[in-house]
Amino acid sequence: MNPESDSAQNINLLTLNCWGLKYIAKHRAQRLKEIGRSIALSRPQPDIVGLQECWTQEDYLAIRAQTRHILPHGKFYHSGIFGGGLAILSKWRIIESSMVRYPLNGRPTAFFRGDWFVGKGVACASIRIGPRREDVIEVFCTHLHAPYQSEPSDSYVCHRTAQAWEIAKLIRGAAERRHLVIGLGDFNMVPLSLPYRLITAYAQVEDVWRVVHPDSSLGAASEPSEKARGLAIPNAKYNLTENGATCDSALNTWRWNKQQRKQLAKGEDVSCDDSSPDPRAKRLDYIFIGSGAQTTPSQWRVQAVKVGMTNRHPVLKCSLSDHFSVEATLSRHHALRPEPSSPTAGTEDSSIPASSNNNNKYVPFQSINNNSSLNPTLYTSYNPSPTSSLLPLPFARTPSPPTTAVPSTTSSNPALPLQTYHEILNMISIYETRELRQRQFRLAHFLISIVVSIICFIGIWWSNHAGISFMLVFISTIGLAAGLLDGLIGGLFINSELRALKEFEWEIRNAQEMAEKDSVREGPRKERWGAGRKNNDGEKVRDRGDMAAGRVERELWEKVRGSREYGGNNSVPLE
Repeated sequence: MNPESDSAQNINLLTLNCWGLKYIAKHRAQRLKEIGRSIALSRPQPDIVGLQECWTQEDYLAIRAQTRHILPHGKFYHSGIFGGGLAILSKWRIIESSMVRYPLNGRPTAFFRGDWFVGKGVACASIRIGPRREDVIEVFCTHLHAPYQSEPSDSYVCHRTAQAWEIAKLIRGAAERRHLVIGLGDFNMVPLSLPYRLITAYAQVEDVWRVVHPDSSLGAASEPSEKARGLAIPNAKYNLTENGATCDSALNTWRWNKQQRKQLAKGEDVSCDDSSPDPRAKRLDYIFIGSGAQTTPSQWRVQAVKVGMTNRHPVLKCSLSDHFSVEATLSRHHALRPEPSSPTAGTEDSSIPASSNNNNKYVPFQSINNNSSLNPTLYTSYNPSPTSSLLPLPFARTPSPPTTAVPSTTSSNPALPLQTYHEILNMISIYETRELRQRQFRLAHFLISIVVSIICFIGIWWSNHAGISFMLVFISTIGLAAGLLDGLIGGLFINSELRALKEFEWEIRNAQEMAEKDSVREGPRKERWGAGRKNNDGEKVRDRGDMAAGRVERELWEKVRGSREYGGNNSVPLE
């Protein structure tokens, strides 16, 4: 029996933020039960599901009851004081599992936000999908710290970036074990933001939505990143089908104004036209995929991706969550490995197909710098402008000419620009300065509260008036309690936060030094490739020494770009 025939050939993925906050989220139990039913009815049926904000075991079991017949395996992850809110459901057996908490995750003083108390982290699961050794998928489900302000005013951007670094390390380590890696969840970031660049570049993974929709939005239409593109405000339908907006959509009832929600609560039939302008919708939920396997005959490709769970509760008429889901299908493409070939000067590389097969249904991993045309009918108004092209992506893993080595997931130098390291270190320095001032203020408050308490007790000793004594006791008690709380936060929590920040800073500096050394070594190699004679047309050609020196790069290029043995198309398989 061929073991490859027993391995999964297609994988359907789904990720959803359920908005299951206990005592806070409205209609929580009814909505999450319907979410389970909707997952079971999804087409195609999901094989792996990542859930966020599924805070209670009760809600998890309600979803499991609805999906157990298609997703018999699952894990609810416990973390923090109130739980991490993460769960993974799977068609195949989960062979290993762990919960990795983020060292930096909010502040206990922001109790009304709750990020610190829930102990956010990464839910990790190794899932076996076939009998072969490499038939293992490593899934990472996460929910990064929420942005409560827009950047650069967001004081939690440092925490969110540190969390992005942590999950990027986990994903990269899994890829180095030659496994298919899947990172999914609510990342609370927009495309091209610093955490996004950190994950895609350092972990060397692909954002499945931008693989299929390279010209999708960089944020809400009202944000500067989108305004810079010079595009008109998209409508709700376009945001769903092309921009992949999962949050703040005009079609989501939980984002409606108070009057609309009141009408909905009364049972009135309230609807929203999908052609209406949708300036606030943005994409916060992602599915990232990558692999360290460069030589295996099976490669995974993105076949389809969509925004799902847009239906409403059949009775309550409200959206199932304040987020929509992201759903993607991966397909395994079987091919023979191309034989290494030596390019000849002045001849075309035969390993690169001249044309693609129009019948090929796979969506290849492609450059996300392409500027494909936009459909004007899906915009409320459309005025093409010279600035409407997509902003450049210097960090994108775009296939380069054959004379350039293709970065692999297991390379020592991740494709992270040196400027990004400087940006992160500058952000850490600013945040560290802020926290040092906070520590001084809180410790000073603690000491002052002790002095005030002592003065109050002295006053009580000398006072003969009961009312005055009572007020002094009250002031002393309240002041000392507040000061003690600030003392604990300044002396314990902030010290712990600063130590975690120091670890983050050291890791970034270490990665920066390695990247700088690799860039120095890269210089002579590029000079060597640039050497050579010119033909009659003035084009550079390489001699035998140049071709021998670059044979490794040529072989890597062939594996990424494919050859006619890969099915006669220009598809770029997943690394």
